[in-house]
Amino acid sequence: MKLRSKLAVTCAKWTSTFIRKLNRGSGVTLPGYIARIIDPGILTTMSEMVREKTIVTMGTNGKTTTNSILYHALKAEGKKVIINRTGANMLNGIISAFVLATDRHGNLDADYACIEVDEIASVRVLPQLKPDCALLTNISRDQLDRFGEVDITFQKLKTAIRSVPSCKLVINCDDVLSYTLAAESKNPYLTYGISEQIFDDISRSEIRESIFCRSCGKKLEYEFFHYGQLGIYHCPHCGLKRPTPDFTATDVVLRGEVYSFRIQELQIDSTARTPYNIYNTLSAYTALQALEAPETHFKETIESFDYGNNRESIFTIHGARVQLHLAKNPIGFQQKISLVLKDPKPKDVIIQINDTYQDGEDVSWLWDVDFQYLADANTATITTNGTRRHDMGLRLKYEDIPCDSTTDLKATLKKLTRDGTKNLYVIVNYSGLYRTNRLLTELAAQTAQ
Repeated sequence: MKLRSKLAVTCAKWTSTFIRKLNRGSGVTLPGYIARIIDPGILTTMSEMVREKTIVTMGTNGKTTTNSILYHALKAEGKKVIINRTGANMLNGIISAFVLATDRHGNLDADYACIEVDEIASVRVLPQLKPDCALLTNISRDQLDRFGEVDITFQKLKTAIRSVPSCKLVINCDDVLSYTLAAESKNPYLTYGISEQIFDDISRSEIRESIFCRSCGKKLEYEFFHYGQLGIYHCPHCGLKRPTPDFTATDVVLRGEVYSFRIQELQIDSTARTPYNIYNTLSAYTALQALEAPETHFKETIESFDYGNNRESIFTIHGARVQLHLAKNPIGFQQKISLVLKDPKPKDVIIQINDTYQDGEDVSWLWDVDFQYLADANTATITTNGTRRHDMGLRLKYEDIPCDSTTDLKATLKKLTRDGTKNLYVIVNYSGLYRTNRLLTELAAQTAQ
């Protein structure tokens, strides 16, 4: 490693240590910025130290979970793996993941790198990282003030992928946008998809990002939708159609609250509580095949895998069962509503909506979610919270669904867990996730004493 790169790594590590000692954060973004200022080529230098392969995971929904599955699957094979596990998926956070993993001599000891990449950041990250494989989960709306409509995301991803022409793609071919992107990029690719209908009517909803053929502009015809625009499609005008996937999941069965399914010869009894996580598992398996990586322990990895990633957690507080769920865009929120509807027991629901930069300051996407299903969810109470709690309340009012609002989440949690149905769902968007998780963890610990 050249002297400039060593200096960049050293200063980044000092910065991270200083931040953590001052308790000013986790120290996983600023160190990357410092390293990049000192050595603009530091990411390329670091990535070239990875002995075997680097894979990036991108897409609107599911990339954090999918990236984590890949990490755990490779670790189970005895591989040393770099990951930006905190979800710091912009350029500086990705650089931090590499430089902070080096030893005291600035050397990286890694067989693989599993890196989650923000779709907009991909244009800057991929040319420097030069991944061997890029996994794309799906393309849909997310944070309209950052991403705009899906066409902008589509073009950003296509530009990024074309900058690494030898990179092999792993594509969800049930998503016409992702499949079209693969065809237009000219990169080699493998596809995955699910050919049986496993999503219920609530999950499917009417949220469609594109139902028009991107080749000829005519309206696509669908055999069925999974959710959003994902499904079995074909164009009656030019002949574009959803291909037979290279890898698929079959025999999907909901057993109690979790799913079992088959991928190739593997019968998996997973801990997945939503069918969306079957997609995440399938995409990770396909990526391992694309990397020609070992996967002899994949079944055991999945059957013990925690799909929550702090984004789906269960707590016991005052004898109440409390579930915390992240929902940050229309597709994700629709999946959570479906989960709530699958539970026939009486329940209380808290919905927290914030509008920080992390969340997206434009919350108009709330009007794309089919909240009317909550009217039949056997809810005793619904309470809104967060900086945009009144927007959420107005959205529910348009569905004639009564709700309260609160600015004191802790007090509300205490009240509902003591005096409520003992079955509480807390649904939050991004900025409230970790704060709410810490709060629920503290309350659970206090009531357990």
